[in-house]
Amino acid sequence: MTYAADRIHEEVAYVAYHFHWPLDDILDLEHAERLRYVQQIAAINTRISGER
Repeated sequence: MTYAADRIHEEVAYVAYHFHWPLDDILDLEHAERLRYVQQIAAINTRISGER
């Protein structure tokens, strides 16, 4: 199974923007692990925006 390059770029950009991790570190993550970080960041952002 292949994973769309656009989706990978979105995930990498999202994690890099929020965590300031280097590209290689993010790309070294397994897809499931990277997706879990994306989901956790989204949950944090949702919670923070709801607190305002």
